[in-house]
Amino acid sequence: MKLPLARLLLCTLLLCAPRLCALPLVAQPTAQQSPQQSTVPGPTIEVNVRLVNVLTSVEDRAGAPYADLQKEDFRLLEDGEAQKIAIFEKQSELPLSIVMALDTSMSTRKDLPLEISSARRFTRAILRPVDAMAVFQFSTYVSQVQGFTTDSRSVEQALSHLKTGAATALYDAIYLGAEALEKRKGRKVIVLITDGGDTSSKTNYAEALRAAQISEAMIFSIIMVPVAADAGRDTGGEHALMQLSEDTGGRYFYASSITQLEEAFRRISEELRTQYLLAYYPSRKVGADFRRIQLELTPAASERVGRTLKLRYRTGYYNSKIE
Repeated sequence: MKLPLARLLLCTLLLCAPRLCALPLVAQPTAQQSPQQSTVPGPTIEVNVRLVNVLTSVEDRAGAPYADLQKEDFRLLEDGEAQKIAIFEKQSELPLSIVMALDTSMSTRKDLPLEISSARRFTRAILRPVDAMAVFQFSTYVSQVQGFTTDSRSVEQALSHLKTGAATALYDAIYLGAEALEKRKGRKVIVLITDGGDTSSKTNYAEALRAAQISEAMIFSIIMVPVAADAGRDTGGEHALMQLSEDTGGRYFYASSITQLEEAFRRISEELRTQYLLAYYPSRKVGADFRRIQLELTPAASERVGRTLKLRYRTGYYNSKIE
């Protein structure tokens, strides 16, 4: 039987259809991709270049800030190797993030009202619209009673609701305060008001210091000593606070009266407004995890100034922290 031509063609197409469907589809080149271009991505090379910030306070023999230095007056070294200063700014206007941590243990109970009163005035004096402050209290445990805010009234209200406890978790307060600061931008500061003793921390001195250095936080310690010759003073704790402050580029103050407490806050505020910012790209890309920083005046600058100036800055940083 002969089939009509149309039906014969239809049967042929149906028999061949599976083979046609099995053939691979070929994408036509677009205007953005020529037939010779490969769609397989090549190897990616990542280069981490970290800018290291060194905030520096300079004071004269009388302890007053000195603000007449230039970039050429400084010599900066990392692990003994000179570095090129890439950024230099005077009286940095970088935003401030401040953790104010108050010791509310039994040993500071009688001084707490004075500390709160001074802390309120400091808050009103220091906070600008670009700055933020958080409030921590520490006794047996550490708690954050106010998150970072630009509103001084919120900080003052938080300071009115502090609660006392028996022990003192000082190093835990530093560790947790540094942790809260780590992701924030700009200058980072921990202001501690305490008598210097630590009795209940799970964190030790080395861990607290490392946390502060990783977060790039400067520690300013106000050490409350009601009676200078008090046999109950924790001189070991006081010296630990002094070293923590120096290693992070901050400073420490002793206060035994409301006048001295107010003066300590005033000088902290003044210093944070008159800092130098120096920054550099490390010349060595590999090496030890902890890098030591050394900053000094050039001989020409020392001769020109003709006076003794003290430089305070953080003593190093951890290279494993990449920004």
